[in-house]
Amino acid sequence: MTPRTGGCLCGAVRYEISADPMGRVACHCRACQYASGGSPTLAMVLPKAALKVTQGEPRVYWSKGDSGGEVGRYFCEVCATPLFSYPSAAEIAVVRVGSLDDPSDFAVQADMWMSAAQPWHRPHDGAAQMAGSFAAG
Repeated sequence: MTPRTGGCLCGAVRYEISADPMGRVACHCRACQYASGGSPTLAMVLPKAALKVTQGEPRVYWSKGDSGGEVGRYFCEVCATPLFSYPSAAEIAVVRVGSLDDPSDFAVQADMWMSAAQPWHRPHDGAAQMAGSFAAG
């Protein structure tokens, strides 16, 4: 596995990923819609230990996700680029695809929280459709 890198728009925060993703998702939950400005969040799910911040210190905002659990959403305090999140109930990192240096090979494997999707959100061709999350189905 070739390490992946990413960071924010202004370059203040940089990170490195040292493992292949466990999943590639589009999350349509309301919390992700708020965080993204309306669209689903496109993300890679990784083991938490595989994500390392190599430069800067992102800020975090804790909120309750649709699952009921707390989610720490990390972003650059300078340019406000959303970077990644850590759900408190799992040892995973959810990296926002837009913050990767090269997101060109990303393809959605699963559309999550379709029960909260807006009528104008379209499922991704060939992706599994889930009413909730992996745990909630």
